[in-house]
Amino acid sequence: MNILALETSGEFCSVALWMDGRCLQRHAPAPASHTVHLLPACEALLAEAGITLSALDGLAFGSGPGAFTGVRVAASAAQGIALAHDLPVVPVSSLAALAYGGWRVNGIAGQLPVLDARRHEVYWGGYEVKRGHTVLVLPEIASPIAVMERPSSGLWALVGRGVSLLTADDLARLAPAAVAPAEFTFPQACDVAELAAPVLQQGAGVAPEAALPVYLRNAL
Repeated sequence: MNILALETSGEFCSVALWMDGRCLQRHAPAPASHTVHLLPACEALLAEAGITLSALDGLAFGSGPGAFTGVRVAASAAQGIALAHDLPVVPVSSLAALAYGGWRVNGIAGQLPVLDARRHEVYWGGYEVKRGHTVLVLPEIASPIAVMERPSSGLWALVGRGVSLLTADDLARLAPAAVAPAEFTFPQACDVAELAAPVLQQGAGVAPEAALPVYLRNAL
């Protein structure tokens, strides 16, 4: 199975090609320029793998939350490619992908992914991670940092660029379950693809027109 995955919810433009468990990935900083970098990066990745869009079995994209424009860019590109080639699409939460990447880096099943939501808020949630899938245990929301909590038991890792916004008091409040954040700071397309693969293998992808972004709050 071949899956093209896109993740542009933050400052990085990340694309990946998942081929039966093997993943090729390209990502680079692209603040406010995802539209310039995304499709050329996809073309370069497909050329590197020696396949064309007609060889794909499906698309996946980071559906947010994140920067409104970035989330729309990935959703629109996935919809366009899928429509042109009659392919199913899997929207994958950008926070879930971030949690999966955190687990991949530090091996801790409990992940609290945190992204900067601006306006003195963060996007966050709680996930239990196993290979190939995540389970949401604290709902994804946009909130002030003071609202953040952790499950009552177990070891939990804070992960994501938004962790840098937490003060020492915030970290102390989240301890003792919270551990030092991993260097992994943004959602990556390989993790989007890894989470989408079981969905596509079960034939549960959605039609392109149903592949919609998730914002968690309205833009002003």
